Order: sequence, then C-alpha cells, then structure tokens
Amino acid sequence: MLGAGLQAIGNTPLIKLNTLVPDGAAEVWVKLEGGNPTGSYKDRMAISVLRTALEQGDVKPGERVVEYTGGSTGTALAFVSAVMGLNFTAIFSDAFSKSKQAAMEAFGATVLIEPSVDGKISHELAERMKQRALALAAQPRHFYADQFGAPAVRHGYASLGREIAAAMPDGFDVFCAAVGTGAMLMGTLDGLHDSGQHPDVVAVEPEESQLLTTGVSGAHKVEGIAVFPAPPFLDRTVLKSIHVVAQDRAFEMCRQLARREGIFGGGSTGINVCAAIDQAIALGKGHRVVTVACDNGVKYLGGHIYPASAG
Repeated sequence: MLGAGLQAIGNTPLIKLNTLVPDGAAEVWVKLEGGNPTGSYKDRMAISVLRTALEQGDVKPGERVVEYTGGSTGTALAFVSAVMGLNFTAIFSDAFSKSKQAAMEAFGATVLIEPSVDGKISHELAERMKQRALALAAQPRHFYADQFGAPAVRHGYASLGREIAAAMPDGFDVFCAAVGTGAMLMGTLDGLHDSGQHPDVVAVEPEESQLLTTGVSGAHKVEGIAVFPAPPFLDRTVLKSIHVVAQDRAFEMCRQLARREGIFGGGSTGINVCAAIDQAIALGKGHRVVTVACDNGVKYLGGHIYPASAG
C-alpha cells in the first residue's frame, strides 16, 4: 500500500486577486499550486512520470531515479520516489535555494552539487548538470526521469487544465505562464482543450534571459524558467504572444502578493502574476486572465526574494 500523501496531489484552489489589479482591468485568477504536498505543481509531473515508469517496467522498487533539477522537480521526485519504494539522486546547484536541497534530503534523496558562477542560473550550468545526470543514470539499476523529454511529464499537467476549466465553466480569455521546459503550459492547455476551453496563450520570460523572444540566453535569478533555447515541450504555434517581465519587478510582486493578497510564492509566481496583470490591463473590464502560483514561498526564505530580517 502506498503512502497517503499521493492522494493530496492536485485539486488546488483557484482564487481571484482582490487588491493588486487596477480598477478597469480584467479579473486575474491564480491557481495556488503551493497547496500540493511538496508545495509545487511539480508533484503532478512526478507522480505521472514515476507511475508510468513503474507500470512499463522501466524502473523497479529499490532502484534509483536520477534527475538534474533546480529543486522543485527534485523535491517532487524525492517525495514520490520515497512513497513508491524508489531511491532518488538529484543533480543540484548552489544557484538554487538551499531550502530546496534540504527538502529533497528530508525525503531521503541524495543531492549532488554542481557549482554555479556567482550564484546565477545559466544555460551553461544546466548543460553541466545534465551531463552529470546522464552519466550517473547510465549505471545499472538507475533510471533517468527525463523531466525534459518524457511524454508523461506533459501528461501530468493535464489535470491542472481540467481543474481550471471545472472551476470556470463559462471560460476565460487568457492563460499565461512562464516557460521552463514548457510542459506545464502545454499540459495545462491539453486539459483545457479536453474540457472544451480554448483561451489565448501567453508565454512569459524574464527580461534578463529572453530566450523565446531573442534566442539570447542571459544569467538570471528566477528559478525554474528561461534556461533552454528551445524548450522541449513548447509548441510556439499555440502562443498568441510572449511577455517579458524584469526579474526585480517579479520579486517585488512576490512580496506584494504575500503582504496584500496572502499568496506566498517564489520568483516564477511573481513573474506570472506580473504578466497576468499586464494582460488584464490590456484587455480591460469584463474579461478574465488565469495564471499559476507555481510553488510555496517557504522555499525562498532567507534568499534574495524574502531576505532574512535584521530585526
């Protein structure tokens, strides 16, 4: 019998912002994915990938799962691995929140650190992490989770789209979300389409690393997004537009969300909400925009978003 925590994945709240959206703008609704067991929507992906792998015989109980990760995927895989009787090794980096490392280790994961340059996230860092993960996964009784290519990754997010559609049966106008691999955006869209809803889709990226807009990578500090020149799951043909947000504006939005709306999230949540509010202003009253609060802000305490108070 599997642990009860798996039953708590999904069915997270969808709420409307009350104080941060200007008068005359469209409504902004936010799916609070921090309510998942490890505080991230990556739990949806992890159970989809590992359940599929076990069913297909790609991995067996007692064997080891390997992935390179900025921490949220790693924490989700560590959680699901532990419950399903698997071991897990994460290739991580000091560019990411130390609390994410602690969370992975709390679920029994082995965490191997790949050093960054000046604590910044870059395509070069991701490539080093990838090669280290692939070398480890090539060993006997090891399984590469492949969050950047396995079809089960995208399938895991379809439930998110179905939940949004069920909560908004009359539909909405725009879905916007930041892009890492593109799996969450595309999987959510799959679920929306399955439910008969077809909103416009806006991809979001940081001003400091406009890979989708210009193809040029830049170092930035919004964890989990804007790393890959060609996000493996993203279908650009479904996009209405690509929206760019400066990372410092996103981090300030995180603080405002916590203090004014009671929504506690990380940098990707901040950048999503900034973009959603911009879309709402452009659309005007009588429309609705939906985005995602990707994870819980507890993971970012003591870092650059929520620095420790001197008082």
